[in-house]
Amino acid sequence: MTARHICLAVMAGLLLPQIAKAEEGATVTVVIAGLRSTRGNILACLTTKAAAFPDCEKDPQSLHLIVPARNGPALVFRHVVPGTYAVSLFHDENANGRMDTKMGIPAEGYGFSRDAAILFGPPKFDAAKVAVGAADLVLPIKVRYIL
Repeated sequence: MTARHICLAVMAGLLLPQIAKAEEGATVTVVIAGLRSTRGNILACLTTKAAAFPDCEKDPQSLHLIVPARNGPALVFRHVVPGTYAVSLFHDENANGRMDTKMGIPAEGYGFSRDAAILFGPPKFDAAKVAVGAADLVLPIKVRYIL
C-alpha cells in the first residue's frame, strides 16, 4: 500500500461514521388530534429557520410531508439531525395543495408544535420551537378550525 492509499483509507474510516450518523438521525413523530374529517390531506413541514416558519418555502433544507388524512393521526419525519425545529401543518380537506381562507381567516384546520397559538397571524418560530436530539421524539399537535 502506498502512502496515498493509507491516507484515503484513514479518511474514509473517519468520514463514514459521520455520514452514517447523518443518515440515521432521529425520528420525529407528530401525533395529530382534532381532525374533523378524514377527507383530503395533511400537509406538514419541519424547519430550523425562523424566517421560513410557518410555510417553510424559504428553507430548502426543510422537511415536507403530504399524508392522506384517512391514513390516521400520525406523521413521521425520519433522519432528522439534532437541532431546534418547529412544525406547522394544515388539514387540506379539499386536497388543492394550499390553505384556503375566507376574508383572510383560515377555512381549513391548522396546528403547530408546542400548540403555539395564533394571534392576528401565525405564531412566531420561538413559540413553536422544539429541541431534537439523537433520541426519537413524539410531538402532539392539536388541529384547530376557525370556520
